[in-house]
Amino acid sequence: MSTSNVTIYLKAEQNIEVQEPEVSVKDIATLTCADAHVLAKAKSLKLWTFREGESKRQVISVLRVIEEIEKACPGASVENLGETDVLIEWISVDRHKGFVQWCKLAFVALISFFGTAFTIMAFHNDIGINEVFSKLYEMVMGYRGDGYGILELSYSVGLAVGIIVFFNHIGGRRITKDPTPIEVEMRVYEKDVNQALIATADREGKTIDVS
Repeated sequence: MSTSNVTIYLKAEQNIEVQEPEVSVKDIATLTCADAHVLAKAKSLKLWTFREGESKRQVISVLRVIEEIEKACPGASVENLGETDVLIEWISVDRHKGFVQWCKLAFVALISFFGTAFTIMAFHNDIGINEVFSKLYEMVMGYRGDGYGILELSYSVGLAVGIIVFFNHIGGRRITKDPTPIEVEMRVYEKDVNQALIATADREGKTIDVS
């Protein structure tokens, strides 16, 4: 079947996680083409095979992907609508199951809880929150408060509500459809890490590029 005058549109992602050692074009990019036969052939092309003991990450240039598609489909035109380099990471599914994963989850949860609590207490101690409440109570009531009252209780409830609203979560449920600040920062961090890894691979000459 002739592949002349056929255009293949390719949209590659910047970062891809795969669970199988063999990486095909369909694993790193979304493709579309008017010719179903050409599309299936392009998607099935093998690009890389991870081996045990070697690096779990690999950077592939989209130019290499286009080169392989053009070799397999002579005369076809390939247009890239996505990233120019793709960072591929091989994830072993079995490694993330079992008791060890639960221990990691518990450790992160405890660190987050106690770390946040310590940070809040240290901040309150630094600004002298008890003295602030005493002064405010005296300004409103005309005499200094004795012990903890409605002001401290309201502040504690308001602090908890503010944290929930800010992080946009109650337990496992999202309050609104907007991404949380942590999710936004994680996406920014992930993008910076991907770009750094791609740049490092390019400088070290480890990027899989055109022949």
